[in-house]
Amino acid sequence: MSIPAAEPVRERVARIVAARRDMPGALLPILHEIQDAVGYVPADALPEIARALNLSRAEVHGVVTFYHHFRDSKPGRHVVQVCRAEACQAVGSEALAAHAERALGCAFHETTADGGFTLEPVYCLGQCACGPAVTIDGQLAGRVTPQRFDALVKACADASRDQPAEVEA
Repeated sequence: MSIPAAEPVRERVARIVAARRDMPGALLPILHEIQDAVGYVPADALPEIARALNLSRAEVHGVVTFYHHFRDSKPGRHVVQVCRAEACQAVGSEALAAHAERALGCAFHETTADGGFTLEPVYCLGQCACGPAVTIDGQLAGRVTPQRFDALVKACADASRDQPAEVEA
């Protein structure tokens, strides 16, 4: 999720906006590409996006804040998503969600104090028959119990300790 050290966030955003500004319906593709590239949509990018697309800053801000997918701050090193949709709720995702908050020590839309994990709700992972479902860094897991959740998070944290830290701009 980190950008190359040679390209600061502002330059990366400007390049993405310039490349997509003339395509029909460019706002969502621009926002998705920025988030994919830098991990979030920086607040200081909103005026630039608005100018490029001839929109108001309020319109761009409204889209960013409407969709749960977009973040306005840098996420933790790992992103944990717990499905909160009805099919997963029917098989225990609300209890799993409460466990995830306790186990990580942060609420949904927050990051752990050490910056290790960001906890996010998601409203369908397409695994309705295998709920409750979670993803950690995009890796899908189904039929997740609190014990399995803890094991997945521990494995992720252990793997992080074995890798060198990323260099960020």
